[in-house]
Amino acid sequence: MPVTHRFLLLLAACVLAPPPVIAETSPDVWDKVRTGLFAGRPISEQIEDVIALDTPMRAEDASTVPIAIHVKLPAGGNRSVQKIYLVIDKNPSPLGAVFTFFPDSGRADLETRVRVEEYSFVRAIAELSDGSLYMAANYVKAAGGCSAPGGKDQAAALARLGKMKLRIDEPIALDRPIQAQLMVSHPNNSGLVMDQMTRLYEPSNFVRRIEVTYAGRPVMSADVDFTISENPNFRFYFVPRGDGELKAEVVDSHDLKFESSLAIRQGSGVAN
Repeated sequence: MPVTHRFLLLLAACVLAPPPVIAETSPDVWDKVRTGLFAGRPISEQIEDVIALDTPMRAEDASTVPIAIHVKLPAGGNRSVQKIYLVIDKNPSPLGAVFTFFPDSGRADLETRVRVEEYSFVRAIAELSDGSLYMAANYVKAAGGCSAPGGKDQAAALARLGKMKLRIDEPIALDRPIQAQLMVSHPNNSGLVMDQMTRLYEPSNFVRRIEVTYAGRPVMSADVDFTISENPNFRFYFVPRGDGELKAEVVDSHDLKFESSLAIRQGSGVAN
């Protein structure tokens, strides 16, 4: 079964379950996720030259836990990272994201913010172009991130729904990786938050698909779920080969589509 189909099946099992009950995750959840995604393929934890994962040991806010994934292999090479799987063992939806990188990524590095429901291992599994798998894992102390209420004013959040911004905070130079930031205004409701007045659960509604291109060529794509924090924020890389347009397209779980673009010109300054 293709990875995307497995992702959607896992996601559906978590999102469509009755929201008032969050099943306690068994100790072998990683074994089950690993088998579902990779069958019997070996996963190396000898990662010094492949991938690194930065997370806080104890999160200040379980609903916005910063993570950074650093890849030490160049994108598009003979041995490069093509996908990164983000797994948080004890979350209601353990497989939180699958990121796909392309030669024009330049670097398969990524930064974002995630929800962590209880003390758990956070894992980044890199799939290389030769089919090999490498995993970095950190234990993060955080609790209640998936069931924590979002911003105070849901009406205002819905009014801003889908507003997006791309920005670059460094001078534009051709043929080298440039870091960009994508910000999406979206409540990313998990479906696990109870309204204390009505005692009803807010319906789930979250960003589920992201595609980034430059000059019409793919840079990075992602299948994600409510694991990503409210107002999703991603830092990633792309390589401008000439003047062009950096474009991001987003689809949420209600099939609403949003997009944003940024004109890139050689020799220009910071773009935002």
